[in-house]
Amino acid sequence: MEISTEIADKIEKLERKFKNSGQDLGDHLDGLLHQRYLTYWDYIHLDTLLSLQIPKTHFPDEEIFIMYHQITELYFKLMIHEQKQLIDHRLQSAEFFVTKLDRINNYFRILISSFDVMINGMDRAQFLQFRMTLLPASGFQSAQFRMIELYATPLLQLVEHSMKSKMQHETDLEKCYEEIYWKKGATDTILGEKTLTLKQFEYRYTPRFMRIAKEVQGVTIYEKYLELPEQEKNNPNLIAAMQKFDVSANVHWRLMHMGASYRHLKKDNVTIGATGGTNWRTYLPPSFQKVIFFPEIWSEQEQENWGKQWVDHMFNPENRKMNV
Repeated sequence: MEISTEIADKIEKLERKFKNSGQDLGDHLDGLLHQRYLTYWDYIHLDTLLSLQIPKTHFPDEEIFIMYHQITELYFKLMIHEQKQLIDHRLQSAEFFVTKLDRINNYFRILISSFDVMINGMDRAQFLQFRMTLLPASGFQSAQFRMIELYATPLLQLVEHSMKSKMQHETDLEKCYEEIYWKKGATDTILGEKTLTLKQFEYRYTPRFMRIAKEVQGVTIYEKYLELPEQEKNNPNLIAAMQKFDVSANVHWRLMHMGASYRHLKKDNVTIGATGGTNWRTYLPPSFQKVIFFPEIWSEQEQENWGKQWVDHMFNPENRKMNV
C-alpha cells in the first residue's frame, strides 16, 4: 500500500518529536496498535461521576442538593483555571485580561441564574428534614470559593470590614488571615466562639490557603492589573469585565445564597439557624462585609454603598418571598 505524501510528512514530524524526547517512534506505534478506541463515557469518567451522589437520607430532594453543590464546585474549578492563567501569564495586556475575565464572568452568570434550583427547586419540608443529617457541614466550607478570593485580590482586601482601617499597612499575611472576613461569619451565634464548622475548615485548609496567599503575594489579579501600562489599565472593556467579576462574586452570588436562606430558613419572622451554625444574616449581606476585589475601579461612593440597594430590598418586610 502506497503511503500518501501527507501521511509520510506526519510520520516524519512524529519521528522528530519522539527523537527530541529520547523516545522511539516504533515503540509508540506498537503501543498505538493495541490501544482501545476512546469513548465519551470513558473520557469524562461518566460512571464515576454519576456514582458520586450519595444521599444520607431517603428524601428525594437531597439528591438535588448534592448535585447542585457538586456542579457549583466544578464551575469554581473552571474559574480558578482561568485565574491561574491570568496570574502566570507574563505578557499581560488588556485583551488577555478581558478574555479570561469574560470566561469567569460567564461561569458566574450560569451559576447565579441557576440558583433558582436552590431557591425554588427543592421541597422546603424535605430540606428542613434532611439538612439536620448534614451537621456540622456547611456551604461555608467551600474552599474553592476562598481560593477564588485569594487569587483575585491581596489578603489585606479580605480583612473583615471593621478591621481594614486598623490594618491598612499590615504586611504580615498570618495576621491578615486571622482577621479574614469569613471567619466572623462562623462564630457561634450564642456563645460567640468558633463553630465546629469553622474549626474543621481551618484545620483542613489553612495550610493550603496560606501557601496560596504566599505564592500570589504581589501577583494577584488586582495587583497584575495595577501594573499594566496606563493605557491598558484604562481600557473600558477591561474595567467593565473587572467590575462584572467583582459584583458577580461579591454581590450577586451572595444575594443568591441569601435568597435560598430566606426561602428555607425563615418563616413567620422566625429565623432557623444554618447547619454549620453560621450567622448567615450578618455574614452574607454584601453591604455588611463590603468585600471588594478591585477597589481602584470603584468610586468612594460606590464602595460606601456596596450592595446596599439589594440588601435593603432583601430585608424589606414586603419582599420576604424573595423572588430574586
